[in-house]
Parts: sequence; structure tokens; C-alpha cells
Amino acid sequence: MRHHHSIKKATTLYSLSMIAFFIGLHLSITAYFNSGFLSTIINEKTISLVYLIISITTITGLLLIQKILKRFGNFRTSIFLILIQLVCFYEILNAPTPGFILFFFILAMSIISIISFTIDVFIQRNTDFNHTGSVRGLVMTAANTAWILGPLLAGMLLSSNDPAGDQFASYRDIYVAGMLLLFPILYLVQSNFSNFKDPRYIEISARQTIARILRNRDISRIFIINIVLQSFYAWMTVYVPIYLHETIRFTWPEISIIFTIMLIPFVLVDYPLGKLADRKWGEKEMMAIGFAIMAISTSSLFLFNVNSVATWAILLFITRIGAATAELMIETYFFKKVDGKDPEILSIFRTTRPLSYFVAPLIVTISLTYFTENYLFIVFGLLCLFTLYPVLTIKDTN
Repeated sequence: MRHHHSIKKATTLYSLSMIAFFIGLHLSITAYFNSGFLSTIINEKTISLVYLIISITTITGLLLIQKILKRFGNFRTSIFLILIQLVCFYEILNAPTPGFILFFFILAMSIISIISFTIDVFIQRNTDFNHTGSVRGLVMTAANTAWILGPLLAGMLLSSNDPAGDQFASYRDIYVAGMLLLFPILYLVQSNFSNFKDPRYIEISARQTIARILRNRDISRIFIINIVLQSFYAWMTVYVPIYLHETIRFTWPEISIIFTIMLIPFVLVDYPLGKLADRKWGEKEMMAIGFAIMAISTSSLFLFNVNSVATWAILLFITRIGAATAELMIETYFFKKVDGKDPEILSIFRTTRPLSYFVAPLIVTISLTYFTENYLFIVFGLLCLFTLYPVLTIKDTN
């Protein structure tokens, strides 16, 4: 019986890893080109506003998710959201006016965060404390493998068109691919979790949840740490591609190669570091090392303005060694601290990602009133450096 149970657990874990892979591919194939796509229908100054709206709608959805889960359950909620996401991508490709395209784009970018939340519930329900790092490492390795392949695939699809031009059709193929990738996600969730037993959701208001978080010094600080990391990602995702394209003068296919190489550390470090976090090293120490690498490597980018794919790929690769280390340790630390029956704290934690799409544009806007674009590398590098203080003041889980 124990043997049968372990096989079932392993099958579920591999199914979750496959779902994470396809969600990662669905996200990554468009992520670094969304800002370029938006610039074909709105001016670049309005892009920050679009991401602000996405941030607000996503946070609202995540704050309401516990009520939805209590009423409908995680399985039915995830299936419904995936179907809505399919509709959104179809409409992005076929909507008659820019206004409708923007509406469905905002909805799609918001819904995918909530879909990811429902997958988190599946993962959390199937993970025990002593294997949190290993499980998170395996699932994140699967997702991050997809994040490597996504930009490369997108670059191949874009290279057959003229991505440098202001033509909506230039980006059509990557959104078609993004839509098609939703079908295996739908199949895997349907075939593996139709009998999912939901935990007993305790419905607590957002105000009460935030009060609980603030009373716990370690949890509140891990929230701050994750907001910094997610803001770094948001800046890199939205603004750095435009900087490389407009200022350094890389083509979009060249940028896709740079980003593909840049993301390799996420596959290399996640699983082995996850096992180390479970067995030997503390999450805090590795988290600090990750942010230190991010601070030094990101700041150094200020010194480079050469049009060299190899140079930028290597430099950005180093930033992601730090980011991958920090991200996995944040995830492992959080899920060791939070019980599986606390979807309200998980939902608040997941708002840090959409919140970053408000924080990053704010930092960029304020910084650009005083400095030129290349100084943003120093600004975000210093932000990572200052984050070492909250990292070093949390208590290890071991």
C-alpha cells in the first residue's frame, strides 16, 4: 500500500512538473515581446499604464480567489480559468479594434497569474515539509526549462516576419503558439486532478490576512524580499527588451538568443539547490548569495553599451545565476513557513508578482526624471544590495 501511494505521489509530481512546463512555455513565448507587441497598437508611454491596470486586476483576482475556491473548488476553478484564457488569446488574434485587443490582453495577463495560483494549491497539497525544496526545485526546473525554450521559439517565429516594423502581423505567430499551448495544460489538469480533494479553506478577509502577515516578522520580510525580486523581473521583462532593441540596436531574433542564454541558470541551479536547502544549507544564506550576485552583476551592466550578442548574453546570464538562487530560496522558505490550509496567505504572497508591475514602472518613471536609461542598471543593482538587510534578518527554517 505504501508502495502504491509513493507511485501515485510520484505520478502526481511529474504531472505537476509537466503542467508547470507548459504554463512556463505559454508565458515565456510572449513575455519578452509583449511590450514590442503593445507598441504596435499604443505609444510606448502608455505601456506602463497597461501594466498598471494588469497589476490591479490581477491583485483583485488573487484577493477574491479564496472565496471562489471555497465555493467551486480548485479543480473546477482551474479548468474554467484555462478555458477563459483560451478565449482571451483567440480574441487577441481576432478582435476588430485595438481597444478590444487591449481588453483581452489585460484579461489574459491577469488570468494566467490566477491559473498559476491554482496550480500552487495542487502542488502545496501534494508536498510534505521535508521535501519542500526538492519538490519546488523539480517543478521550478520544469517551468524554467520552458522559459529557456520560449524566447528561442518566439525568435524563430518572429524571424520569419519583420518584427522591427510596426506591424501587428509580425507578432501573430507567437500568440497563436501561446494559445495552442493551453490545450496540453487543460488536458493534464483534467486527467490528473478531477478527483482532487480540496483542503478546508478558512475564509479570512484580506485585512485580517495582512494583519497576520505583519505580525510574523519572517513572513512579512519574505514578502518584501519577493517584491524586490519580482520588480527586478518586471523591469527586465518590460523595459530591458525595449532598451536592447532601441538603444543597443539588437534585432528581436538576436534578443531572443540573448534571453535564451540568460535563462539557462534557472534550469542548472533550481533542483540541486532545492535538495541542498532540504538537507544541508539554510535558505537565508543562499538567498543572500543570490541577491549579492544580482546586485554586483546588474550594476556592472551600466558600463556596457556594445552591440555584441555574446557580451550581453554572458552578463545577463550572471544576473540570472543570482536571481535563480534567490527565487528558489524564497519559494522554499515561504512554503516551509506557510501551512497548506492557508490559501489566503498564499493568495496575498502571489500578489507580489502583479504588484511588481506597479512598483517597477514607478521606479523607472522616477529614475528617468533624473537619469538616463542606462542608470537603471545601477538603480536596480542598489535595490538588490539593500535587500540583503531583510534577507539576513530572517530566521532559517532548519
